[in-house]
Amino acid sequence: MKKLNQLLDCSYNINVLGIVDDSRLVKNGYLFVATKGFNVDHFDYVIDAIKNGAVAIISDRFIDCSVPVIVVNNVNSVFVKLCQKFYDINSNDFRLIGITGTDGKTTTASVVYQLLSEYNVAYIGTNGVDVGNIHFNTNNTTPCISELYEIMSNLKKYGCKMIVMEVSSEALLHERIYGLNFEIIAFTNITEDHLNIHGTIEKYREAKFSLVNYLKKNGLIILNGDDENCKMLIHDNICSFGYGSDNDYVIFDVKFSKNFVKFKIINNLTNEIYNIVSPLLGEYNIYNVVMAFLICLKLDISSDILIKKINDLHAVAGRREYLDFGQNFDIILDYAHTYNGIYNIINSVNSYKRIITVTGAAGGREKSKRAKIGKLVLEKSDFVIFTMDDPRFESVDSIIDDMISTTDLMNYERINDRTEAIYKAFDIARKGDVVLVLGKGRDNYMAIYDKKIPYCDYDVIKKYFQ
Repeated sequence: MKKLNQLLDCSYNINVLGIVDDSRLVKNGYLFVATKGFNVDHFDYVIDAIKNGAVAIISDRFIDCSVPVIVVNNVNSVFVKLCQKFYDINSNDFRLIGITGTDGKTTTASVVYQLLSEYNVAYIGTNGVDVGNIHFNTNNTTPCISELYEIMSNLKKYGCKMIVMEVSSEALLHERIYGLNFEIIAFTNITEDHLNIHGTIEKYREAKFSLVNYLKKNGLIILNGDDENCKMLIHDNICSFGYGSDNDYVIFDVKFSKNFVKFKIINNLTNEIYNIVSPLLGEYNIYNVVMAFLICLKLDISSDILIKKINDLHAVAGRREYLDFGQNFDIILDYAHTYNGIYNIINSVNSYKRIITVTGAAGGREKSKRAKIGKLVLEKSDFVIFTMDDPRFESVDSIIDDMISTTDLMNYERINDRTEAIYKAFDIARKGDVVLVLGKGRDNYMAIYDKKIPYCDYDVIKKYFQ
């Protein structure tokens, strides 16, 4: 708790118990900041905030109401400064690593977190917040500003010195990381996604590239040099990696086996070679592991230590997660929901007798990718069960209609209820098959209309075998 006149130059000696810019999150004693978002002006919700218990309003214009209103010029920047003071946080309290991209953010950030486990590090991203043995969930991949500063305040109390954070394009668009300065930022890849929000791939790429604005003066950018969109980024301090010989670090001599992948990385500047053995399978995971390795290497962690830790990596929850309940076929649970992500994971399991895929598409998101994904999974799988995946305000049937609209292939079944769809996949699976359960990963909800109904693929799968 702090006094309002401690947070802002004003005469109001009012106790402030919390700070938010979402009227729905206001509680008694909270300060409401009427920020301007990309699609919403929170000034429109001042009265709602007061009804919910707001004791004062910060805004860029006056409104006659029952609580004090303090008018400021730039309400968004003031919001950040208020959060910094309220939670006693400065961006320089931590060494910040920001990872963005269409696919691979969660895996890469989680691998960095594992590799730096002995260095007072925390993870913030799609899978929530992890620090030491403590875990808690968040509402977004990149939390909103007030939630983010509250999290950092707790991390500071835990003695955390470093934070690896997933940064989504929506977070960049809505300036959720305003006020932060990153020592390292990394770009995994940029392919078509979230075009319902950004409109075009060019604007989506521009949103991703805006992460550079939050880089410290002498900060480093690490990017996938094989990705055509990533290569468009121009900056003085870039470290690239990939298979292409023009990268700073080049991947070569890749050898896959059932339980691990071996590969080498050469530093093109020094000719130093690193021999990597990773239990994270799939071509795409080579990129994720190499990026994580380079991030930690640039933080001055010994390559020998990192190589040893990579050998002992454990799977990231909901990302190519093999589930073993004693069944005679394989189950892989994965968050893949973009064309690129689904293509990569299906291509990586083509040695199985049969591929059975359970998938869908999110409602309220870009419809243009549905047919491409539907055609892809039908062509690459032996059998597909189309089902719900956060339908929101759309009907599951209409979403599936979109997914099958450009193909004549009939190797599929429609089962709208996701639990029933997963159960059917297991009922028909046989020895030597693999069942891919794609789209939700370890999400703990299903978005139906405007509600988030408790639901988790993992729990459904576990219950089937119990």
